[in-house]
Amino acid sequence: MAKVLIVLGSKSDMEYAEKCREQLDALTIESVIEVSSAHRHPAKTAELTGKAHENGFEVIIAMAGLSAALPGVAAAHSLLPVIGVPLPAALDGLDSLLSVVQMPPGIPVAGVAVGSPGAKNAAILAARILALKHDDVKEALVNHRQTL
Repeated sequence: MAKVLIVLGSKSDMEYAEKCREQLDALTIESVIEVSSAHRHPAKTAELTGKAHENGFEVIIAMAGLSAALPGVAAAHSLLPVIGVPLPAALDGLDSLLSVVQMPPGIPVAGVAVGSPGAKNAAILAARILALKHDDVKEALVNHRQTL
């Protein structure tokens, strides 16, 4: 079964992780939510993302506000695709969006919209990646598209 790691920088952002998880569930994708701040828990974050593949995950979705370093830190410690979801904090999330997409060459992070739309689209983007390997996810994605 396809499996996605959702990492968020703060418990206060759980509403976005839950929206993402709901979308992943609808697309037959297992997910695990972990809270691990890139700044407050750097060692935990490095281990969590660095061992994600070993623990059966195929995509990482990282959500953070303010400096939004979490997606970049995840990408620095893993070769898995990382999807960054910028969350609204200061500047209506513009600061977070810029942090997610302004990555140095060689450490890419896919960026989606700020907040709830981004959380849902991150799940759908993860499904598109996973559909290359998992036929059940591809079928769920086709069905989802038909409902739009």
